[in-house]
Amino acid sequence: MTYGIETPGKIIAVHLNYPSRIAQRGRTPAFPSYFFKPASSLAPTGGTIERPAGTELLAFEGEIALVIGTTARWVSPEDGWSHVAQVTAANDFGLYDLRAADKGSNVRNKGGDGFTPIGPAAIETAGIGQDDWRVRTWVNGELVQDDTSDTLAFPFGQLVADLSQHMTLEPGDVILTGTPAGSSVVLPGDVVEVEVDAPNAPGAPTTGRLVTTVTQGTTAFGDFGNTPKVDDLQRVEAWGSEAEHAAAVAAGRATPLAGDGTDPAQILTPEIRAQLSGVAVATVSAALRKRGYVDIFIDGVHPNHEGDTILGTAKTLRFIPFRPDLFKAHGGGFNAQKRAFDTVNEGEVLVVEARGIPSTGTVGDVLALRAQVRGAAGIVTDGGVRDFAAVQAFDIPVFSQGAHPSVLGRRHVPWETDVTIACGGAAVQPGDIIMGDRDGVIVIPPFLLAEVAAEAAAQEQADAWVADRVAEGHAVDGLFPMNAEWRARYDAFLAEGA
Repeated sequence: MTYGIETPGKIIAVHLNYPSRIAQRGRTPAFPSYFFKPASSLAPTGGTIERPAGTELLAFEGEIALVIGTTARWVSPEDGWSHVAQVTAANDFGLYDLRAADKGSNVRNKGGDGFTPIGPAAIETAGIGQDDWRVRTWVNGELVQDDTSDTLAFPFGQLVADLSQHMTLEPGDVILTGTPAGSSVVLPGDVVEVEVDAPNAPGAPTTGRLVTTVTQGTTAFGDFGNTPKVDDLQRVEAWGSEAEHAAAVAAGRATPLAGDGTDPAQILTPEIRAQLSGVAVATVSAALRKRGYVDIFIDGVHPNHEGDTILGTAKTLRFIPFRPDLFKAHGGGFNAQKRAFDTVNEGEVLVVEARGIPSTGTVGDVLALRAQVRGAAGIVTDGGVRDFAAVQAFDIPVFSQGAHPSVLGRRHVPWETDVTIACGGAAVQPGDIIMGDRDGVIVIPPFLLAEVAAEAAAQEQADAWVADRVAEGHAVDGLFPMNAEWRARYDAFLAEGA
């Protein structure tokens, strides 16, 4: 039967449903959640979809679409499937570039014209059960999604029943039932095909392939509304994983991480690293104090190796207080803690807000090893470290409040990454400069780094010269700090070495 519903009254989409996708996202919903897609987003039988000018991350999501056949209001999960007359294929396109504009509601990032291709044919559900369906997606001929409805966290009947508690589902309404793992980014010129079938039903009915070709738009968004914005986290999530993004970069299909001008190498240059080599944290903190920055200490943390130093840009991870329902939703799978350790870049310091609680482990041996393998400059947590001896055997510097054997979930819920946090009493933003030694760890605002580094390096040299004079037997009075006489001697010393 050809799909012929021109204007359904409602198009309702499920956020997360397939276990494979739930594992990717790192959060396990207790119940389904939804968003609406406008009827103007429909593109019956496919065709083309325009990636708007100025955007980067247009992602496909192959889905099984349910078409309501009879009115449903206050129906049970057992009866819900009987209200579905047809099943067809759909592609729930979305722009990660606009995801932050309407987080959760998806108005702008999923509501664009042509963002809901559907069809090309519909399959009558009579004689076919809700667990008998399969969805597959191909990009440029390569199979990238393949999953079945018997795996769903929320079966079709439950979706119909749940929605019918809140609104009347009418004939022709469409429910998009979620996408499995494999959703990723497509570029202009790519061809995406989605097919839904019931391979084990009599006759193995199929919708045929819903074919959509991506084209490039030329009209830019105006500055009178939210404009596209992309960061590294969005890139990784849009492509599916960091490995998939890296493969796309290697193939010339994706923008490298930190391609938005926040590359740490642009701020923490080799010249500045050389300046700060051998400079004490205490000396840098004095330079910051002169500029009014007095609350820049991550208090209470100590290195796991005597003599360890740390210098890098901050990547942040935030824990919130433990609550069973929140931990159930956010603690499993590829949660925020695992995402942080799996995406930390070379030269970054992973800074963990553990609310200053030492009586629980926030880093363990596997995660610390992952950070080391990825080239992280270190880890700072104002909580405890599990598997302390194993972590101590690694080379990576770890600053913490000490050892604690507990596992994740005793006091914390891993909540979010790459946000402003409070660690050991200090505000830390992604990209801040983190510097530590045996005295402690400090946070340096990036815009102050160059001038603070230059002043601290000069001060360290002067302090070393003063220490030599004290070792020779001179009194500190007039020498520390230097009076005019000692300053003249020091200036002469500098001139000799020039």
